[in-house]
Amino acid sequence: MDANPAPYPHDITTHEALAALYPAPSPTVLAKATDRIEGRSAAFIANSPFCVLSTIGRRGPHATPRGDTPGFVVLLDEKTLALPDRRGNNRLDALRDVLDDPRVALLFLVPGMGETLRVHGHARLTTDPALRERLTMGRIQPATVMLVSVTEVFMQCPRALLRAGVWSGREKPQGAPTGGELIAEHTKGAYAAETYDQVTAPYCAENLY
Repeated sequence: MDANPAPYPHDITTHEALAALYPAPSPTVLAKATDRIEGRSAAFIANSPFCVLSTIGRRGPHATPRGDTPGFVVLLDEKTLALPDRRGNNRLDALRDVLDDPRVALLFLVPGMGETLRVHGHARLTTDPALRERLTMGRIQPATVMLVSVTEVFMQCPRALLRAGVWSGREKPQGAPTGGELIAEHTKGAYAAETYDQVTAPYCAENLY
C-alpha cells in the first residue's frame, strides 16, 4: 500500500477552500452570541425536556442524549448550569470525557420550536449533597451532577428541524420565548425581536434549501 496516497480530488482541506463555497455570514449571525444565560435563554432551557451533550476525551468525541421533565437542566446563575446524570447504560462516555477534557457543548430543544439553543462551556463533575438532593427525581438522586461554566450562548435558526418535520403539528409551550426574543436578547437589542419573528423566521420556513 502506498504510504502517501494521493488526496481525494474533491476533498476540502483549507479554510479558504471551504469559505469559497458559502456566502459570508451576516453581521447579525456573527454578533448573536453572548457569554451568559439571561432571561429569555433561561426560559428556553426551563421549557426544554431534551438536549444533546457533546464531549471529547481520550477515546474521541461523543454526543449523548439527555432528557427529563422540562427544566431538568437547572440554571444556578447566569454562568452556571447543573445537569443531573440520570440512570442510563453506565458506559459513562460523557462523564469520562469531562475528566479528560472539560470542554462541552449542549444543544437544547423545545417541542414545537424550530429554533434551538446552543451552549458552550467547561464542565466539572460533583457529588455535592445539596445539588443531588435538589435534582432528585422520583426519590432517586443523580449519582453525579455536571456543572457547566458557560462561555458562549446563541440561538440556531429553525431550518434543520423544519426540514426534518420534527415537531410537525405540535405547538411550543406557552412560557417558551420566540426565536426573535432570543436573538434580541443575545444581541443586546441590536436585532429586533419583531424583525426575526415576522421576517426572518418566515423566510427560513419558505427557503429551506
